[in-house]
Amino acid sequence: MPKPYPKEFRDDVVAVARQGQAPLTQIARDFGISETCLSNWLKRADIEDGNRPGLTAKEVEQVRELKKRNRLLEQENEVLRRAAAYLSQANLPGK
Repeated sequence: MPKPYPKEFRDDVVAVARQGQAPLTQIARDFGISETCLSNWLKRADIEDGNRPGLTAKEVEQVRELKKRNRLLEQENEVLRRAAAYLSQANLPGK
């Protein structure tokens, strides 16, 4: 995977693209990025600015952390369930 561009660079490119003085293909070529990359940056900037529906970077990070925490809690729950089953088997009469 290629190294991500610095945030300042992305912000500068998006600002130039939003001015609309040149076609996106020309802007992308001038900055040495692909047109798809520029389109993705513009979409992400619109979401961050609230101009387009979607999750902001902060919200995406929160969702990622919550999913991670949920996975951990599910694993802990499974361990406790298995331990309870094991201990209940050990307490059965006749063993």
